[in-house]
Amino acid sequence: MIHIKDKFSIQKMAQAGSLLSDILVRVEDLIKPGVSTAEIDAWIESQLQKKGLISSVKGYMGYRHVSCISVNDVVVHGVPQADCILQLGDLVKIDVCASWNGYCADMARSFFVGQSSEQAQKLVDVAYQALKKGIDQARVGNRLSDISSAIQQEVEKHGFSVVRDFAGHGIGRNMHEAPEIVNYGKPGKGPVLKEGMTFAIEPMITAGKYNVYVANDGWTVKTVDRSLAAHVEDTIAITNAGPVILTSSSEQQNNASLS
Repeated sequence: MIHIKDKFSIQKMAQAGSLLSDILVRVEDLIKPGVSTAEIDAWIESQLQKKGLISSVKGYMGYRHVSCISVNDVVVHGVPQADCILQLGDLVKIDVCASWNGYCADMARSFFVGQSSEQAQKLVDVAYQALKKGIDQARVGNRLSDISSAIQQEVEKHGFSVVRDFAGHGIGRNMHEAPEIVNYGKPGKGPVLKEGMTFAIEPMITAGKYNVYVANDGWTVKTVDRSLAAHVEDTIAITNAGPVILTSSSEQQNNASLS
């Protein structure tokens, strides 16, 4: 069952998203050679506390951190480590979910440590383009798979692959709610989208093949062929005026009609 949120619930999610967005804008200053992913996670945790956000991730199924930080061929769910030291050229994905007054927002961004290769930059650019294409299909009257299909088409037309084993999801009081939102498929299928639905849409794409595996720690997801992976994510609300990105600044949300 897909939960429909009222405007007050969505406003709480928007506040969570705005605060989270500010953290992920400022975290880029930490992404430098010699910094460990554990240090970045500790900084994020301190910022969540300062902003009155509660981590939705720490404690989830025994997870001990507030973020997932995935480097290079790690697609998602990278566990912050003191011995994972960033180096020039690394592609770093940071994924954080937190709640404000009982409602969650979930977002992920991809960053480079210094200069990137041309292919790596294109991979990240396409991930963001695919996210935008998917969000644009999150409109009243469309079908759920319209989002999925738009993401897949954008990714594959540039020669990249869409990960099949992990997906976006509904979100609200809980980090994970119905429905599952895969990043591939044919349009025109699945539930009809309605005002008040709130989704976390998250393309996970690779420069090589889409096959992935979970490492021995039970969390870290890597590409089988060791190709680079990009991951980006926004939490959105479906409104009669079109999709509104909740993981953006409050000014951007106001401009997008969050009534």
